[in-house]
Amino acid sequence: MANPLDDLLVGLSVLREQVRQSVGGEVDWLERLDPRRQPADSRSLADLRTELDSLVGLESVKEQVRALVAFLQVQGRRLEHGLPEVATSQHLVFVGNPGTGKTTIARLLAHMYRSMGLLRRGHLVEVDRAGLVGEYVGMTAIKTERAIRKALDGVLFIDEAYALARPGQRGVDFGQEAIETLLKRMEDHRHRLVVIVAGYPRLMNEFLDSNPGLRSRFARELTFPDYSTEELVAITELFARENEYRVTGSGAEELRGIFARAERGEGFGNARYARTIFEQALNAQALRLAGASETALGNLGVDELTGLNEADFAASARTLGESSGDPLPRRRLWWRAS
Repeated sequence: MANPLDDLLVGLSVLREQVRQSVGGEVDWLERLDPRRQPADSRSLADLRTELDSLVGLESVKEQVRALVAFLQVQGRRLEHGLPEVATSQHLVFVGNPGTGKTTIARLLAHMYRSMGLLRRGHLVEVDRAGLVGEYVGMTAIKTERAIRKALDGVLFIDEAYALARPGQRGVDFGQEAIETLLKRMEDHRHRLVVIVAGYPRLMNEFLDSNPGLRSRFARELTFPDYSTEELVAITELFARENEYRVTGSGAEELRGIFARAERGEGFGNARYARTIFEQALNAQALRLAGASETALGNLGVDELTGLNEADFAASARTLGESSGDPLPRRRLWWRAS
């Protein structure tokens, strides 16, 4: 049977586009009718700082975020006293390998900007090249404008932004059109939009040099280091706790060996690799427990059902090809996150 909610969502989407085309502008009141729209975050700046401090690792990044927030607070107080504001761009560059917390920090910053009154909504819209660049003439400007409209009063997070600029590309490529549209709207909406571009360090430097006005639009560059072995163990243990599992002592030792042997570099998945190791360990644990007799399986207690040991993680690493450190695509599992 057809889902009435699906029909409603399709109808609203068509109505929004028709009104946009007829009035030639934004229709925020229609966006607010979208049942999928997430409620605004209402946490205080103190709560958000606590969440920032609770993140595993990223000490240098946390310090830079604290410095940025302190600077914005002081500038706000100066304005209240009639003192001139030091006008700086709020757009940022995040450089680092995959799984180093770039999206998490971007989302926290969006909420912090909202809590300080710099952005009205403080939501995060995440896109990549496919979300900005069209395949035909005229489509790129439309797609880029649509992403920007969706991110107004919040943060537009462009992952793998370097893909927009392809030096030496043969044939027609509309990535530069997306960059030029983005640059103009960053200036037009400088009080309503923060843009964060993210990607590998080397490729992001090439990206920022690909357009004369690009690097000057971004005030700060935050470098996200790879997680250490101990931090990856802590992250895996966090995944376990969130899903009511626990890593045994022997399991933690096995994890240390796995992460220590993983090849580091641009292809290393960091927290994504840790998550995949954890998910594969769940499968290994299930196979181990299911191998018991029916009587023994029926007598399993909480400790057995929640414990992930060295055998589970060793099997997980073998499944992934331990030395690569490159996680498989994440799959939806049958268990629910708590």
